Formats: sequence, C-alpha cells, structure tokens
Amino acid sequence: MDTGGGRLRSVVEALFGRRARLRWVHLVLGGALLMPYWLLSIVGLGALNPAQGHLRQVLLQLLALFTSLPMAAVTALVPTVRGLEGAAARALCMVARPEELTTGPARSWGARWRTAVWFVLHLFSGGVVAGMTLAGVPFSVVLLMSLGGSEDLARFWEDRFPGWMVTGPLLGLAVLLLVIGTNAAFGALLARWAPALLGPTPEERLAAAERRATVLAQRNRLARELHDSVGHALSAVGIQASAAARVLRTDPDFATEALRAIEETARGAVAELDTVLGLLREEEATAEPAGPTLAELDDLLRQLARTGVTVNTELDPGLAALTAEVSREAYRIVQEGLTNVLRHAGPAPAGLRVALDTDRLEIELTNPLGPARPSRPGGGRGLRGIGERATALRGGSTAGPSEDGTTWRLAVWLPVGGTS
Repeated sequence: MDTGGGRLRSVVEALFGRRARLRWVHLVLGGALLMPYWLLSIVGLGALNPAQGHLRQVLLQLLALFTSLPMAAVTALVPTVRGLEGAAARALCMVARPEELTTGPARSWGARWRTAVWFVLHLFSGGVVAGMTLAGVPFSVVLLMSLGGSEDLARFWEDRFPGWMVTGPLLGLAVLLLVIGTNAAFGALLARWAPALLGPTPEERLAAAERRATVLAQRNRLARELHDSVGHALSAVGIQASAAARVLRTDPDFATEALRAIEETARGAVAELDTVLGLLREEEATAEPAGPTLAELDDLLRQLARTGVTVNTELDPGLAALTAEVSREAYRIVQEGLTNVLRHAGPAPAGLRVALDTDRLEIELTNPLGPARPSRPGGGRGLRGIGERATALRGGSTAGPSEDGTTWRLAVWLPVGGTS
C-alpha cells in the first residue's frame, strides 16, 4: 500500500509539481521564440498559395510550423545563442546536473551545431505545448463547465449531442490531462537532451581536463617545494633547538653556536618560502621555480653537520655542467633524503654519492637503520615527493632497507637532459 501511494505521489509530482511548472514555463518560452519564424513562414507560404478555405488554412499553419524550424536553426548558429539557451535551461529545465550546462557563447562549430539542434528541439516542443495550452485548456474548461452547473451551456450541447452531460466533462478532463501529459513528456525529453547538446563538447572537455591537470601539476610542484625546503629547515631548527636546550647551562658555547645555526637556517627558510609563495601569484603561475642547485650542496652539508649528521660524500666533478632544472631537482632530492635521515635515524653517519653516468645522473644515499623513532603526524610525503620529482624528469627512484636490515638505501636516477 505504501509503495502504491509513493508511486501515485511521484506521478502527481511529475505532472503538477514545481519541476513540471518550471518546465512548462521553459516550453512556453520556446513557443514564444518560435512565433516570429512561424509568422514569417505563414506570410511566405500564403504568398505562394493564396487559396482560401478552412482546411487549407489549417494545413498552411501546420506546414509553417515545420518550415520555420530551419530558419530557427540558422539563427542558432550565432555564438551567443548557446549561452542564452544554456542559462534558460539551467534555470527552468531542471536537469540532473545543471552545472554542466554552458552559459557562455559557442567557441567552435561543433558547439554551434549542437546549439542549433537544441534550439530546434526547444522551439518545436515549445510550439506544441504552447499551442495545446492556448487551445486545449480553454476548450477543456468549456467542456467541464457542464459538470460545474452551467445549465444553459449543458442544454446547448445536450440538444446537439445526446448524452453530452456524461461524455462532455469526460472529454474535457481527457483534453486537460493530454495537455499536462504532453508538457511533462516534452519537459523530460528536453531535460534528457540538455547535457548532451548544451553541455561541453568533447574538445571542451579535453581542454578542461588539460587545464585541471596543469593546475594540479602546479599545486603538486608547489607542495613539494614547500615540503622539501621549509620542512627541512623546520626539522633542522627543531633538532638544533633541542640540543641547545639540553646543554644551555653545561656548554654555553655549543648552545650559542646552535642558536646561531637556528638563526641562519630560519633566515634561509624565509628566503626560500618567499620564493615559493611568489609562484602562487597568478602572473607567475607558469614560471620555473627558483631555488638552490647542487652548487649550494656544501651549505646543506654544513647545516646538517651542526645537527650531528655526518655525511660522507662522493661527488662527481662534472656536476656543474648540469642544466639548472636537473641540478635544482637533484638538490631537492638530496635535501629531502638527508632530512629523512635526520628525522628517522637521528645524528647518524650517512653516505652520499652523486655521479654522472653516460646520459644520466645517479644519486645514492645510505644510512644505518637505528632504533625506531616516533613519526610526526601527517608524515610520509617525502619519498612520494622524491618519486614525483624523478618521474617529472623521466627518471626513477627506489628506496628501502638492505637485505640484512641494517642499512637504508635511497637511489634516484635522472636523465641529464631533464624533460626536454
């Protein structure tokens, strides 16, 4: 019983609800837009065939309905029609996802032809519903008036059509339901076809996907820069501050040196943060990120030495010949790898090898695995960022413990030509 009642409510809502009323307004609007084309067709067809007669006039009006549609299709090729029709459909057609409908002008011939098909469909269905509303509703009201107590009208029809007292109101109700059902059917048809005809074309969808991919790549690039530069600085500052606090009274000289290192690290972090945040400005969104290269690697190693991390390096003498792009990304990879050593292994010795091998740059970082250290909330992005940097340059990376479980090894290889 509840299911039957629910279905009945759904049918009533589909025929008389807010959605049906808005779609009726949308269809009547289409009928109004059809009128100039229809009248022009009436004039043209009447000039070609001036014969009189009621039947000919009815046929002429029906024929004018179809001859007016090609003219409407031609005018719909104007780019601004797409935006106007899209806005009307979003407001009145009640489609499932109105945000997909365009509100801007057509930018390609594919979009224009889709708009022309939609415009013809809108005007044709609107003309039918508007015509049935203007003619059918008054006619059904007249027929129903005999049921409502209009004795003179009922006697008039009863004298000419015996039995009209019963069949007349039923016919009026049938006509009224036909108008309402036609409105619901054409409204549902337009709502179904609106996304396909007024939504983005395949070319527009592809362009939008490319724009989203570009924005996402820029956001990921900025996130990596912030994570590797500022994250490294904060990790170093935290360890240096902790060491200074422990020996503040027993070794004031060491504490003073640690505080000086904190000041230097913070100043460098502020400079890098300003550079990265500058990329967030709209006019610089596509600019290449500035930042340190392998030429500044000595400063990074000295900074780590103050935290107790000793790095045994093996650096190829030809690194200065690398392109700025590869050298910058290699520096960030080494920086993040050493930061992971600082976070997870503590003041443990590490080995770093950066070498040029034919047409690629190889980076290898090893450190002993010590006792597990507590991880910070939200961590674990460092290795993913290293992998993303390597992939962006068409390289690769591996990371993990050695077979005997005593050493952690990070290996990265980058083509020396970068992405070019």
